Amino acid sequence: MKNFMIAFLLFSSFLMAPARAELPDFKTLVKHAAPAVVNISTIQKRPRQGSSSFDFQGPNGEKIPEMFRHFFRLPGPEQAPDSPSHKAPQSLGSGFIISVDGYVLTNHHVIKGADQVLVRLNDRRELEAEVVGSDERSDIALLKIDAKGLPVVKFGDSSKLEAGEWVLAIGSPFGFDHTVTAGIVSATGRALENETYVPFIQTDVAINPGNSGGPLFNLNGEVVGINSQIYTRSGGFMGLSFAIPIDVAMNVSTQLKSDGFVTRGWLGVVIQEVNKDLAESFGLDKPAGALVAKVLPNSPAEAAGLQDGDIIIQFDGQPINLSSDLPHQVGKVVPGRNIKLNIIRSGRSEKIRVKIGTLADGDAPQKISSRTSAVPESNRLNVIFAELTEQQKKKWNLRNGIAIDKVLNGAGANAGLVAGDIITMLNGKRVESIRQFVSLINSLPEGRPVPMRIVRRGSPLFIPLKLGKN
Repeated sequence: MKNFMIAFLLFSSFLMAPARAELPDFKTLVKHAAPAVVNISTIQKRPRQGSSSFDFQGPNGEKIPEMFRHFFRLPGPEQAPDSPSHKAPQSLGSGFIISVDGYVLTNHHVIKGADQVLVRLNDRRELEAEVVGSDERSDIALLKIDAKGLPVVKFGDSSKLEAGEWVLAIGSPFGFDHTVTAGIVSATGRALENETYVPFIQTDVAINPGNSGGPLFNLNGEVVGINSQIYTRSGGFMGLSFAIPIDVAMNVSTQLKSDGFVTRGWLGVVIQEVNKDLAESFGLDKPAGALVAKVLPNSPAEAAGLQDGDIIIQFDGQPINLSSDLPHQVGKVVPGRNIKLNIIRSGRSEKIRVKIGTLADGDAPQKISSRTSAVPESNRLNVIFAELTEQQKKKWNLRNGIAIDKVLNGAGANAGLVAGDIITMLNGKRVESIRQFVSLINSLPEGRPVPMRIVRRGSPLFIPLKLGKN
């Protein structure tokens, strides 16, 4: 029995040896890559109202959800005297050198609002940096320091990253310079709320305040991303980290270097996700694509003939599986280029060509107007309607539709309609009046969802409507 156990242990060790041998050894990677990673601190001579981005408050003092946080070192109490002549607390981040003559990449939020930016090199030299340009939409900033013969990073191809691949981060979490953490790619092409122009790389690499702007490496020692955000409920690392793909970052930095600003493509549509119920209402086999809730006036989409209710399933040869896939595909197109769109319209597949425009800052959101009149009407939705006034049409930039004054128990409430909604389209037909709408409702089949377009607080939205028996 003893001999059997010895033999079993030897055999088990033999089987496990190859598995251990396959684990990555990061020592050589770190030795070659670390010299190009820098620490970045900013000094603000004018003190800010909030001590740091970890205050978790909005611009008007309102509490905001503890979700995606940008990373800054928290200042100590001795650093923040409320005196206009005193330098405000330093906020720390990371960055990396991309050229021997001193160009450095980091995050926009690391240097935002700074009066002075300092870069500390691996050899402990500290140099003041010039902000060449900064782009808030992609959270990328390009700096320049006055130095020559600097160590630089190698660039990889972030489009080739796959889930499960080993990656490594080097940065300065909480001010601890050149801290190395490793993990795997959890997912690629992640869309985050309010971050429509970046298809993020999700990893489980430990990222904390101070890592922001630092590089994410693959096993070849090539930079594939810039560590930017985390998902957290505590303010610290919880296993969900997000990095900006290096191909996005380099496209932005090239424009910042040559022009000082970033130009992006613009299609001119408001889109929404296609869920299971909407897919069924539009006659699709599965939920996929970007549903056009509104075509903006005087936009490239309007000029190309795109319509409300179209579903974009392919853009310039690239499949659009989620609505979040579309913005970053459009944004990276050079304005003026002609692009082919594959769409689904009224259940049929069509192709149209659109000349991409230039993205500009959007208008401020509008507030919903108060109701002025009501017209009760017996209908299968069990809601009370009102005709739109000219003032309402002008305010919401509408040509047609009817408004909802009250929602009673019934199909309308089940569909999610609320008072103040404006119905502009039903099952592919424009809604022109209450009488015409009631006629459309009465002609709909039972039990099969159909798409209904509404405008809610100025924002267009498609919802599926399913009617029961009269």
